[in-house]
Amino acid sequence: MISQPQADGPLAGTAALVTGASSGIGEGTALALAALGARVTVVARRADRLDVLVEKITSTGGHALAVSADITDEEQAHSAVARAVEAYGRLDTVVANAGVMILGPITGADTTDWRRMLELNTLGLMYTAHAAAPHLLEAAADGPRRVADLVLVSSTAGRVVRGGGGVYNASKYAVTAFGEALRREVTRRHVRVSLVEPGAVETELPLQNRPDVRERMYERYSTMERLRPADVADTITFIVTRPRHVAVNEVLVRPTEQQD
Repeated sequence: MISQPQADGPLAGTAALVTGASSGIGEGTALALAALGARVTVVARRADRLDVLVEKITSTGGHALAVSADITDEEQAHSAVARAVEAYGRLDTVVANAGVMILGPITGADTTDWRRMLELNTLGLMYTAHAAAPHLLEAAADGPRRVADLVLVSSTAGRVVRGGGGVYNASKYAVTAFGEALRREVTRRHVRVSLVEPGAVETELPLQNRPDVRERMYERYSTMERLRPADVADTITFIVTRPRHVAVNEVLVRPTEQQD
């Protein structure tokens, strides 16, 4: 069910951008932010899915813009942010969510998979943050809420190393370091940088893997009730709707049955 946008909601008068919005956590977050009154720019490579998402939001009275872009290309990442600002005149909330998870041992690995993960999970996130930072600082200085938010979607893999995921772990550990460094730069100017680390979530991420790896992943999660994308979206909306003086810098959110 899609919520009716709140004309006087906590994010009314603000603008948001969500990367990796064509499915899963990104899609759920875009819907949740729009329901709270934000005008949302949704970014991903799959334009057809973005169009469907925009229709979902606008059909209930919300405001949304689809931008098809590959954020591993720095120019496209900056262009996506520029289009969001051009459309809505400001940028108050950015959720850097786009990512890929390709598991397997380090020895004998296809290093093109490594490059793909580092380019999207780490560099793409960094490019997005770099492009958005000046606009977030401006929104925090002159906006309806006088605070802005950059939410970096990481993973439990950014704090717990497991065998068979070394480079995925590395890409997410880098997000933690980058986010904390940026937080220290901008927090006194009321731009909040928050790290969200979901555990097992029902998304399309396993589909990126080889059939044998995918089978082991499904087997591991078969007895566990995983998080839904809406659960993570709910966590994100909690973060970005806190009062100006409250910053939630890090949230680890796992299924109740997940041990690591």
